Amino acid sequence: MDLSIYGDGVLRAKSRKVEEFGKELCPFLEEMIETMSTEGGVGLAAPQVGLSKRIIVANEEPDNRSTVVKMINPKIITLSNDVNTVEEGCLSIPGIHGDVVRPTSIVVHFQDENGVERELEAEGLLARIIQHEIDHLNGILFIDHLSVAKKMLIKPQLRRLKNGSDRG
Repeated sequence: MDLSIYGDGVLRAKSRKVEEFGKELCPFLEEMIETMSTEGGVGLAAPQVGLSKRIIVANEEPDNRSTVVKMINPKIITLSNDVNTVEEGCLSIPGIHGDVVRPTSIVVHFQDENGVERELEAEGLLARIIQHEIDHLNGILFIDHLSVAKKMLIKPQLRRLKNGSDRG
């Protein structure tokens, strides 16, 4: 799967809810996991591979396939009051990193690949990954969380990405 890169409209669109679960969803999820792994990421949202649907995959232990989390129609229902600041990057915004403040733990409601309702309590890195990926489903990028000063510093890089001169 090809990655959508900063400037692609799908990254700023609000994703549509998944209504149909079935034989097409599982291969798509596997392709997303493979793309995330190949690209060296710890999370991937469907808009990052050009599909405006509410689907994410996450893996806080990239070398351990058994820790992959697949979420369809995820919705955060609880955010902790405790926050921390961690440097984030994004496969769709290559070469750019920045400090993002996020809650340290969350509770997320979602459906699995069969449409079964689930709930997950996540903390630390997994909570951060899920928040980052759910942001993608809402057309929000990690750079939107950066300070005004940092946004000014990365503006030339973003312009180059948008114009296609920094793409792989």
